[in-house]
Amino acid sequence: MPRELNVAVVGATGAVGRVFLEILEQRPFPINHLRLLASKRSAGTRVSVRGQELMVKEATLDSFDGVDIVFISAGAGVSRQLAPTAVEKGALVIDKSSAFRMAPTVPLVIPEVNGQDVEDHQGVIATPNCSTIQLVMALHPLHRVNPIKRVVVDTYQSASGAGGGAINELREQTRALSQGKSVTVEALPHQIAFNLFPHIDDFLPDGYTKEEEKMMAETRKVLHDQTIGISATCVRVPVYTCHSEAVHLEFENPMDPRQASYLLNEMPGVTVMGDSAVDSYPMPWDLAGTDDVYVGRIRKDPSISNGLAMWIVADNLRKGAALNALQIAEEVLSRDCLEIRSPSASADV
Repeated sequence: MPRELNVAVVGATGAVGRVFLEILEQRPFPINHLRLLASKRSAGTRVSVRGQELMVKEATLDSFDGVDIVFISAGAGVSRQLAPTAVEKGALVIDKSSAFRMAPTVPLVIPEVNGQDVEDHQGVIATPNCSTIQLVMALHPLHRVNPIKRVVVDTYQSASGAGGGAINELREQTRALSQGKSVTVEALPHQIAFNLFPHIDDFLPDGYTKEEEKMMAETRKVLHDQTIGISATCVRVPVYTCHSEAVHLEFENPMDPRQASYLLNEMPGVTVMGDSAVDSYPMPWDLAGTDDVYVGRIRKDPSISNGLAMWIVADNLRKGAALNALQIAEEVLSRDCLEIRSPSASADV
């Protein structure tokens, strides 16, 4: 039995942070002392976790004395500010933001896919973007049997991926439009109620967005394969929770949909569901609050040699964020590599 740890959660009052605390209630992660941290605005909030009422404190550079693991889900700027200090004070940082994902010395980990990479950490382990996680969970069992040459993925990403403000905006806009009133647009670039738009994060000079670039670069890093061709289009849709993805794959060799279905069902954390004969397939409304990545509509892609198409749905706040972060910590403990094994004192962050 691992020793009980002192744990800090930065962003404890945000959409991901709240789900993280819910998951702590459901999994036997060994905690001695839990420290909840957030912005100055949220300091003083009281939250019940594992039968204890805890007060949220402001996250500062002095927040990490005596802490073993720090979970950060508060944005890249906060991570860049706080993570180096936490590492210097001896903590392992598991970071949900994009701040360190592509740093060469920082493992980017989905435990079911590349859990062994946690052994190489130098104080920081990054968890991928939510849309990347569910994609790679489906690609991995297929890629290791029949190398994937090309991926085309179109995402349908829920409002919760943009935070609590976007969730509230979808709710308020829906109510307003249903009553014939005008809407206010603040948290997202455009009206989200009864609408969708292919704009998540900033646009880059090549016409892709940062969200799309993240998916492409992170997928290659997690799979340890820089040769895979990837193109992504990321779309925000009026759904509260769960991201969906339409994925088209090209393999080196033919792959029968039945073989793909078998391999996916054998993958821990993946469930194949659906029967086209009865109009059954993964849908966000049904799957919010669940932990697996769900795959359906697996079929031949007749437009390309050795091609398959599929549909993927997962809860972006759970496996796409909070659950994956906690699973990383569980993987670290199972491999007994909480402390840095490298000669380097800390990651280059």
